[in-house]
Amino acid sequence: MCGLITNSAATHSRAVSALVFITLFHFLISVSTAATRQELARGFRASPDMVVRSFQPLLNDPTGNFSLGFLRVQETQLAVVILHVASSETIWTVNLTTLPAWTDRALLRFDGGFVLSDADGRVVWSTDTAGDRAVLLNSSNLQIQLARDPPVVLWQSFDFPADTLVENQNFSSEMVLISSNRAYSARLGADFIGLYAEFNEGRSQIYYRHRALQAKAQVIPGGGPIHLQLHSDGYLGMYQNGSVPVDLQAFNTFQKPANGFLRLRLDTDGNLRGFYWEGSKWDLVYEAISEQCELPSPCGSYGLCEPGAGCSCLNNRTVYTSGQCIPADSGDFCGSGVAKKDFWVMRRSGVELPFKELMSYRTGFTKDQCESFCETNCSCWGSLYYNATGFCYLVDYPVRTVVAVADGTKTGYFKVRQAPSRAKLKVGLEIGLGILAGIVGIAVMILGFASYRQWRRRRGIGRFFEDDDGSVSPGPYKDLGSASFKSIEMGSGFVR
Repeated sequence: MCGLITNSAATHSRAVSALVFITLFHFLISVSTAATRQELARGFRASPDMVVRSFQPLLNDPTGNFSLGFLRVQETQLAVVILHVASSETIWTVNLTTLPAWTDRALLRFDGGFVLSDADGRVVWSTDTAGDRAVLLNSSNLQIQLARDPPVVLWQSFDFPADTLVENQNFSSEMVLISSNRAYSARLGADFIGLYAEFNEGRSQIYYRHRALQAKAQVIPGGGPIHLQLHSDGYLGMYQNGSVPVDLQAFNTFQKPANGFLRLRLDTDGNLRGFYWEGSKWDLVYEAISEQCELPSPCGSYGLCEPGAGCSCLNNRTVYTSGQCIPADSGDFCGSGVAKKDFWVMRRSGVELPFKELMSYRTGFTKDQCESFCETNCSCWGSLYYNATGFCYLVDYPVRTVVAVADGTKTGYFKVRQAPSRAKLKVGLEIGLGILAGIVGIAVMILGFASYRQWRRRRGIGRFFEDDDGSVSPGPYKDLGSASFKSIEMGSGFVR
């Protein structure tokens, strides 16, 4: 009994110790967060802490809901971001094509403006301003201000969105949303918002367009650019020089009492989605594209999306397991010698493009003419022909997902690059192996010849003898020059 009491007491003691440790741990985090500045003045300097594994806060908003700081990306890279603290969701980030390394030699300083430099001292981002202070508002907007009454805003993060818009943030025609994988973008046109795919180098393909419905107000041609604003009442409004929206896209939270927080994000699959923070998690409350097969590339390159059935591959042979069927490519066939057929062709019936209504087309073609036109056009990667209408759609970017349809008269013609680099690599490898084999053969023959001479000398066959007249003459060994060293033929394989 005494032993049981002792064990119970020890267990209780360990539980109390663990509770104290957890409480102390959370207390230290709270103290660290509370100690983070709510204003940055001239002379501020900060470098990444090598001990930090995720996020290092530098500046908080007055409510503590948002924090500006260093985010460690994939263990080795550094990003400057604004986080929603409760969910650790990135709301804004410095938009860099290449992130610098996470190192204590990197530096973020504020001397009237933000300047981020990498480990070598190279400036990778700068606001180029001369303000007095930097503050983070409770809207998540980072501002550089002149200390006036009221403050004068010289720069703000709301004017440079990354992939996200938040409540009461304006999105103008001068701005662009870019998905975190940099594959998709969102921009405003004269009377619409468009989503674009960066399928090819230097070219954008529009895959979604929402025009203003103009139910409450009309878009006036030449009356100024339109802008978007995400309202806390639960809708995305489109405006032109007025408070009455020319378009309204309602979220699931539309006109509901809400004390949470709304954000709109361009995701890595190309969809524009709205989320609502209800206190403990983000609820999905809006999607611009509701069907999977209407996304720009849900099944990857040369994939086939079947509504309600998921993804497969166009060639019917490749098993769809890795998110794509044939590795994605870029560029075109120009300069690679189209006449040499640096591509092979894949055909499929019962297919169409997911956003064909946004693509240009040609009329008056037969199916063979449509395919022939693409075949001889070095910038064309594929064509889709609709027999009922005679429309010929040309794909001027590396082939992505197409959609399966029941109409077998809708046919597709797709070019697939031969991967000349792989062919050259194989030929080069075969040549290299041939050369190596030749060198090894020569070395073996030389060593064999040397061993043979030593063997003959040991047997007295290859010694030198003196003639009666005192001259030196060779022994009776054979001349191996022409018999042992033969020409080496190096063959290279031909890759189809």
